[in-house]
Amino acid sequence: MHELNRKLGTAALGMALLAASAPQATAAEMNGATLGLVWALPFAGILLSIAVFPLLAPHFWEHHFGKISAFWAALVVIPLALVFGTSPAVHALSHTALLEYIPFILLLLALFTVAGGVVVSGNLHGSPTTNTAILGIGTILASIIGTTGASMVLIRPIMRANDDRKHNVHVIVFFIFLVSNIGGSLTPLGDPPLFLGFLRGVDFFWTTTHLLPETAFCAAVLLAGFFVLDTIIYRREGHLKKDPTPDRPIRVKGGINFILIGVIIAAILLSARVKLGTFTILGTEVAIQNVLRDLTMIVVTLVSLRFTPKASHKANGFSWGPIQEVAKLFAGIFVTIIPVLAMLQAGNNGAFAPLVALVTNPDGSANNIAYFWMTGILSSFLDNAPTYLVFFELAGGDPQQLMTKGALTLTAISAGAVFMGANTYIGNAPNFMVYAIARNGGVKMPSFFGYMLWSGVILVPLFIIATFLFFR
Repeated sequence: MHELNRKLGTAALGMALLAASAPQATAAEMNGATLGLVWALPFAGILLSIAVFPLLAPHFWEHHFGKISAFWAALVVIPLALVFGTSPAVHALSHTALLEYIPFILLLLALFTVAGGVVVSGNLHGSPTTNTAILGIGTILASIIGTTGASMVLIRPIMRANDDRKHNVHVIVFFIFLVSNIGGSLTPLGDPPLFLGFLRGVDFFWTTTHLLPETAFCAAVLLAGFFVLDTIIYRREGHLKKDPTPDRPIRVKGGINFILIGVIIAAILLSARVKLGTFTILGTEVAIQNVLRDLTMIVVTLVSLRFTPKASHKANGFSWGPIQEVAKLFAGIFVTIIPVLAMLQAGNNGAFAPLVALVTNPDGSANNIAYFWMTGILSSFLDNAPTYLVFFELAGGDPQQLMTKGALTLTAISAGAVFMGANTYIGNAPNFMVYAIARNGGVKMPSFFGYMLWSGVILVPLFIIATFLFFR
């Protein structure tokens, strides 16, 4: 371990010296046009670490993901202080923490805690009709309590419903497609990328109105396709295994958590509509209504923990592990993305000029097909939240312009980030969680590449059709 720490320290020092050799900035803000691609390496490094380590070295990752995140963050913080000075570095970090990271994590914490207190008990027979109904309900629920919340609430009930089936892998695969991903595209509560858009100024219901056609189309096709596939498999199975959990009426328990979901939604809507003034912390202007929103998330979390029976948490397999991992990893992501966003804001004058060219038509207009697929492909293998931010900035970063003249571009970015997170196990946080729960429950889940075969055969053709219908 001492040897590892020595190597990490040496690497950090090397990065700092490399950055120190860059031209010194005199302005308080970073000029993205002066930054080279070396500044993007920590961001690429943390995303690749998230993608690779859980698959190739899961034990090491489980014990050291926080240190890995801190390492990549240090490779940005130290050069920022050396090149731009301590004051601008502190301002950049405080701006990211106060306006983006803290609100982002507190919303996830509140939704995670509230969803952990909602229990679906009982058992139904996993017929094609029942399975399709559960998937449909989960798809809708994902935009209300988030893809992670909906996945954790419904994965065990749908597994119980199908534990007497000889073939049930396809049920979980479509569950990941719909509940863990596509269903979360209609509100900022649904998927982290959309909440980051909300924090950047995108109206709460903008995603509801503008992504509804694409979401309804993809969800309808997948639900219909699942029903046909499940019907064929169900009829071929013939005699089923003895059901280890006989059918019992479904009961939903959640108590105060149902009210708290409404409180979360109300707090977010009010923060966007009510103006109570601002104050400054470490050079960052903070809106009072946003502070009250974030405090509400803390209160919601505490109230949920206080009034949710321990038996409910036990039934859901509730633990703090997933949210702790998200908090530590996204701390690193939000820090390492600072210079990347500055370079993107420089447009054709920055190091990402070739990327700008790829998503721009010869006449200077946005290539929405390229935005959809490039956002989607990167979201398939990297985390979809920072990928969304990258392309949001690449499209100009002005929420008012993107919601109006650039509406189709923002729709393409949003749909690409949310929809194509379903292409791999690592595209969205709930995917791997569902995979682990299902595998531990006896479902013979496909391997990483086996799952990609499923998504390649089913999702990629669907997204190609959606491209011609919505983004031409």
